[in-house]
Amino acid sequence: MRKTVALFLWGCVVPAIACTSPALAGASITVDAGTGEILSQDDAFQRWYPASLTKLMTTYVAFRMIESGQITLDTPIRMTARSVKEPPSRSGYKVGSELTLDNALKIMLVRSTNDVAMAIGETLGGSEDKFAALMNDEAQRLGMYGTHFVNPNGLYSDDHYTTARDLAILTLHLRREYPQYAHYFDIEAIDYGNKKSQANYNALIGRFQGADGMKTGFVCPSGYNLIGSATRNGRTIVTVVLGEMTITSRVTKAADLLGKAFETKGAGQTLDTLQPYGSPTRDVAVNMRPTVCSKQAAASDNWDGKDSEGHLVQGSAYLTRLDHEPKSEQVALLPPKVNSEGMELSRIPVPSPRPDRPSMTDASGALRQ
Repeated sequence: MRKTVALFLWGCVVPAIACTSPALAGASITVDAGTGEILSQDDAFQRWYPASLTKLMTTYVAFRMIESGQITLDTPIRMTARSVKEPPSRSGYKVGSELTLDNALKIMLVRSTNDVAMAIGETLGGSEDKFAALMNDEAQRLGMYGTHFVNPNGLYSDDHYTTARDLAILTLHLRREYPQYAHYFDIEAIDYGNKKSQANYNALIGRFQGADGMKTGFVCPSGYNLIGSATRNGRTIVTVVLGEMTITSRVTKAADLLGKAFETKGAGQTLDTLQPYGSPTRDVAVNMRPTVCSKQAAASDNWDGKDSEGHLVQGSAYLTRLDHEPKSEQVALLPPKVNSEGMELSRIPVPSPRPDRPSMTDASGALRQ
């Protein structure tokens, strides 16, 4: 009989025995970023659609290319005919518009724009397929063996999947290898220059003590995903939450996992030593579309998670109300090119926010992150 080592968990015991839970309960893992110790987990090897959590790998590939000298943060990212047609969330920039990689990363990570993510992929990789190949190469190098990418923005494809365990590995590498770029992940809001800032979709920022990253994601098949990180007294903890039913429930769960993790210490089990577990069906991605984006779900849940004053309702004791206007980072396109007559070849549009609710008829399932 195998020995059981009990770690800090909710309804689950960390290996040496496997943790199981109903697939639609979601998957999660919480890790001490300094030691790699696992503080909690649930179905960490269950295949899941990452949605816009994908953009962390897009960012990682970009950082690797900067490190190798192939590009810089000033490298122009061009909005292509393909990129501007990506489903919302979108920046609204027109074909031919250019912005620095620096600004492109800020917009993509804060507002989760699919068009800018695709433009980054096409610019840096030469095409969507070539950039996806770079993403998969990095995933294999990092040991993300349950992951496969087909695009740089996370729009749904049956062949685009990952696991909570793999996303934790990616997040820890981002933080450990590139601390100089940590500021990209805790920006409170983006100011496009139209006098109306747009807040970070990560509701932990400014509401959870020490929150400093990382990313949100949503497509109908994935449910609501969130990777959150926080640092207190020099200790950083990362949590990956997949498959929640609402924006409110994902931030509530992430806050609870992080808050309780700061109150405990690991028992030695690390990401490096964690062995695969779960049912044989773990290699089939969970598809939450029928429950998250059905007409019945829309009819029963029309609430946006905010109170009458527009504040996010705090479902966790570890969350507090945002007590200030989000601090904005300004972004802008590069100066437009002009033709021989001096006319602009591209213009700066006013970015439009994504719809409030996912469309029940959108075949891609790509809307709110």
